[in-house]
Amino acid sequence: MAVTRQGRAPVWAKIASDLREQISVGALAPDQKMPTEQELTTRYEVARSTARQALAALVNEGLIVPSAPRGYYVRNRKPLFYRPQQEFRPQPTYPEMDRFMADHSADGREPRQEIDVAIIDPPKEVKQRLKLADGELAAVRRRVRYLDGEPFNTNDSYFPLSIVQNTEIMRPADIARGANEVLREAGYPQARTLDEIYVRMPTPDEVQRLELGPGTPIACHICTGLADDGTPVRVVVNILPGDRHVIVYERDGMEAKRSE
Repeated sequence: MAVTRQGRAPVWAKIASDLREQISVGALAPDQKMPTEQELTTRYEVARSTARQALAALVNEGLIVPSAPRGYYVRNRKPLFYRPQQEFRPQPTYPEMDRFMADHSADGREPRQEIDVAIIDPPKEVKQRLKLADGELAAVRRRVRYLDGEPFNTNDSYFPLSIVQNTEIMRPADIARGANEVLREAGYPQARTLDEIYVRMPTPDEVQRLELGPGTPIACHICTGLADDGTPVRVVVNILPGDRHVIVYERDGMEAKRSE
């Protein structure tokens, strides 16, 4: 909590703390309208600017969302359980649904995605992971995935152009059998992956693509796909807003015993 030079919490911080506690215990429930600035001004006998500052602090924490001109509402968190290890799960058999769509249609939530494909000189961090030479281009499939109309995450897959330029990967549509199968058919099967997870604040582009509110951190999951001989064949950059995801790993206890 913020403190003044005298070591006391400012009034707005005390108001924010009270409201935060009410949200925590459910006294202010998801989707419930918050007290207005005027109501807080009367309740705490403070200036309207002080009440506004308390509400702004909760917006920055991702606990409430502004909805002009109606006021503020408690954020309704319906997190997506994100499983990095599902990379090697079998693909759905329905051509109109990729793995993400199949996983979440059953939840009663409406999924959709937007896909675009481009040939680019990739970002430095992608070029290094793909081990591309200077001037060597990559193909990128950029996806924004939605649940109930809300952008939930982005999934940008980069491939060396030289191995995918005549494949389905170049088409801006869902690949029913999965990009891994396309790579296998092209002679570059993805045998294993290297996963990296970074937690940080979003870039302006990420804020725009995911319609992020103030103070929303993201997890950046970078997955580098490797062939049997270690040749990198794919780099996937997933951006996961912290207020919309739970990252879940499954680990096999037998694997740990075998490695001892």
